[in-house]
Amino acid sequence: MKQNLQRSSHWSLLRKGLFSSSMLALAAVLIFAPQASAQQSSGVVPRMKITEGNAQPLPIAIMNLAGDARLGADISRIVSDDLERSGLFKPLDPKAFVQTPEQVGTAPRFADWRLINAQALVSGAVSAQGGQIRAEFRLWDVFGEAQIEGMVLSSDQSGIRRLAHKIADAIYKSLTSEDGYFDTQIVFVAESGPADNRRKQLALMDQDGFGYRTLTDPQRVRAITPRFSPTSRELTYMAYVNDVPRVYLYNIDSGQQEILGNFQGMTFAPRFTPDGQKVLMSFAENGNSDVYSMDLRTRRATRLTDHPGIDTSPSASPDGTKIVFNSDRGGVTALYTMNADGSGVQKISPGRGRYSTPVWSPRGDYIAFTKQESGNFQIGVMRPDGTGEKILAQSYLDEGPTWAPNGRVLMFFRQVPTDAQGRGGSSRLVSVDITGRNLRELTTPTDASDPAWSPLIP
Repeated sequence: MKQNLQRSSHWSLLRKGLFSSSMLALAAVLIFAPQASAQQSSGVVPRMKITEGNAQPLPIAIMNLAGDARLGADISRIVSDDLERSGLFKPLDPKAFVQTPEQVGTAPRFADWRLINAQALVSGAVSAQGGQIRAEFRLWDVFGEAQIEGMVLSSDQSGIRRLAHKIADAIYKSLTSEDGYFDTQIVFVAESGPADNRRKQLALMDQDGFGYRTLTDPQRVRAITPRFSPTSRELTYMAYVNDVPRVYLYNIDSGQQEILGNFQGMTFAPRFTPDGQKVLMSFAENGNSDVYSMDLRTRRATRLTDHPGIDTSPSASPDGTKIVFNSDRGGVTALYTMNADGSGVQKISPGRGRYSTPVWSPRGDYIAFTKQESGNFQIGVMRPDGTGEKILAQSYLDEGPTWAPNGRVLMFFRQVPTDAQGRGGSSRLVSVDITGRNLRELTTPTDASDPAWSPLIP
């Protein structure tokens, strides 16, 4: 009961409006009902084992929420789309459902749902009053005949999509024991215009492609390499203003931005440390590039590497004790790790080819990278010691991996080649599971590159 009370207390803070008005206010409490565990249930649904990837997605029946028909259908569709895109679930055709939402109530006829091979069932209700939406859902283990999750959430009319994403996250976590990643956003570079006059601006959207908006003016700023803060609603990115490259901080909620330091040379490849207190970046001077760390409170920069080679693209481990970066100090661009203070540099990339854009998984178990070999670009992962290299995707140009906050999914951008007349060459965002399965393109209004995945939205 103590755990339930703590969870209710967290959501009550949101209900009281203690977050900024630009943030969605959601209220959620547990539905008090018995929860099934793997030991209690004779079914196979709770706690899917997905480490090595599932050959067959889990069949799940997601009913329209009872009550307000339009809202119920909208929320259920978003939940279904989220779970289906993960590649781990197979939402069943509603035409095969054996009960209506009203008939299910608090006691489904489990035997009937087993007839259509539903292993999990989602039911619930939604209502709207005074501009507020209240939705409840229940997740059932069909074979174990028990409820395994239940929650009540509320939002204003503008927060329907986030409410649905939170339901999908709760279902995902209940069935996989891993955190969901649906209530998140993607920042990327939106590209347009001819190849010799490319316009690049920062754009932001939900992880499913909805809620698209631009953040910077391409007429004033040519923006690239955006990265999210892990602890606040801020971005860091590199931009060219009057052909001068600088690293900036951008507050997503207020739109305010500022230059991060004032180096005399070129600064690029910025990325926050896991505590959000520092930004790692590269600084180039006199043809040489080294890795620096800047404290955001004091704005003091500390040099971490000092080598005649080109050291760039630093990314810190989740515990902040290690940094991975790429360098050509060995003659070919490879991946290296070092301690957070710059000591103990070690080469880790074992294979042939050129390695770049490394980024540490939020779980700490893998480092993702771009690899160029035999005329193709590849997206892969390896363990922090360089073992277990696995290529997840490859094409004419795949580049710039970024991790979902649960460390389960990667996103990158893929560019297709131009034709004989130099036309085409469009770039798109693509996601892939760490098993190498479930490769999917994410639709964007313009060409897109340099994606960065946000943490779960607070």
